[in-house]
Amino acid sequence: MTTTAAPIRVMLVDDHQTMLWGLQRLIESEWPRMEVAATACNGHEALEKAVAQPDVILLDLNLNGMCATELLPSLTAVTQARILILSAERRQSVLDAAMLRGARGIVHKEAPAVQVLKAIEKVHRGELWIDQQMLGRVFGNIMKPASPMPADPAMLKTSMLTARERTIIETIVRESGAPNKLIAQRLFISEHTLRNHLTSIYEKLGVTNRLELYIYAIKHGLGGEPEPQRPARRRASDAAPGKAELSRRHGKPLKTEEAFNRRG
Repeated sequence: MTTTAAPIRVMLVDDHQTMLWGLQRLIESEWPRMEVAATACNGHEALEKAVAQPDVILLDLNLNGMCATELLPSLTAVTQARILILSAERRQSVLDAAMLRGARGIVHKEAPAVQVLKAIEKVHRGELWIDQQMLGRVFGNIMKPASPMPADPAMLKTSMLTARERTIIETIVRESGAPNKLIAQRLFISEHTLRNHLTSIYEKLGVTNRLELYIYAIKHGLGGEPEPQRPARRRASDAAPGKAELSRRHGKPLKTEEAFNRRG
């Protein structure tokens, strides 16, 4: 009896809808060898949908102006999927950084469809999809002797945050994707005040928008502890029935202490 191998489950991440649509059609055309596990068009969606545990994530390196190399550590923390970078980037330093941060291969956006599919298969089997020159550079960086550890820049940055700014960051992480208006309501401040706080936070942490702030907070543990669930309030209707209610239910008056006293 022959057994059919399960399809390779591919998650697609690209901020261009046309590109995303084309990739989806390409993967769907390879059924039953491959199937689309999920799609995402930004970093937030990628982190949320990666919990579906695809086999391979095909990740655009440029997401709405943000370099996805910053997203790689967070992605590898929430999924065992092998990540394949899809990019038009030519700078070797950026591509090398992506490999050092957990990517398993690089495919250029101008590559033919057959090459993209072959790269997905190779990466799924545990192989790397990079040229020999990049392989040499990446291993060279790994084998470099460790230099003395400098002061942790992230710790220096977070130490500059005020208590109020930390509370704002925790709220943003907890209310992921919520608009500023809702975040401000949660904090009992105006949107204008929230924007002023965010400007200060961005400058201190070296980020430029809420997505980068979210990723930074998750990476460096600034999200705070999850809120404990509060027990549901007991409604008045759930309270023990009073004497009048018991009398109504049983269809006859109950003998109260006052009634007994009158009889005596």
